[in-house]
Amino acid sequence: MASSGKQAIILLSGGLDSMTAGAIARAQGFGLVALTIDYNQRHRVELEAAVQIADMLGVERHIVLPLDLSRFGGSALTADIDVPKGGVGDEGDIPVTYVPARNAIFLTLCLGLAEATGASDIFIGINALDYSGYPDCRPEFVRAFEEMARLATKAGVEGQAFRVHAPLMNMTKADIVHEATRLAIDPALSWSCYDPTPEGAHCGLCDSCRLRSRGFEEAGIADPTRYAARP
Repeated sequence: MASSGKQAIILLSGGLDSMTAGAIARAQGFGLVALTIDYNQRHRVELEAAVQIADMLGVERHIVLPLDLSRFGGSALTADIDVPKGGVGDEGDIPVTYVPARNAIFLTLCLGLAEATGASDIFIGINALDYSGYPDCRPEFVRAFEEMARLATKAGVEGQAFRVHAPLMNMTKADIVHEATRLAIDPALSWSCYDPTPEGAHCGLCDSCRLRSRGFEEAGIADPTRYAARP
C-alpha cells in the first residue's frame, strides 16, 4: 500500500513480532521510520535481521542506534548469565532474559525520534499473551507511556497526542504467524533466538525458540527456521 503521507516510527528489533508490527503499519498507509537499538545484546545476529527487514518493508529511514546496556547488566541478554534452556517458564514468573526497563528505554527513544520528525504514531511488536511474562509488554504499560508522552514533550504539552500502537498485544504466537502470512512477509528474515549458535542457527531450546516453534506448529504453517536442536 502506498504511504498516506503520515509517518510512523517502528521499533524494529529484527524479531518476528516487530517485523509483523511494521508490516501492519505499512498496510495502514504509514511511511515508516525504523529505529533499531544496538544494546550490545548477545544475539547480535538480530541486528543483521533488522537491516534486512527494514529493506523488505521499504522504510524511508533506518536508524541503528548504539546504546550499550551491557554496562548495566542484570539480564542474560546483556551480562554473563546463562540463557535458560529448560522450557517456557510458569505464568507470572519473569525470566532472567528480561532486560531491565528495556521497552521503557526504547520507547522513550522512539518518542524522541517521533517528536523530532513530527510523527504522532509509534508501532511496537510487544505481546502480552504468548510471551515470557515481561512487565513492559502489557497494555497498562502502553497506556501509561502514552500519558507520559503527553506530559513530557513539547509537542504533547502543545496538544499533539502520541499514540503507541501495539497491534500484536492480544495475539498468540500462532496468530502472529498467520498475520505475517496474510501480509505476505517472509518470517525467515526474522530472528528470535536468545542464544544463537556459533554457526548462526537458532538454539532451539531457549524460551523464544520454543515460543516461535510452537507458534508455527499451532498455526499449521511450515517453520522456515533453522534450529540447532529440536524445540
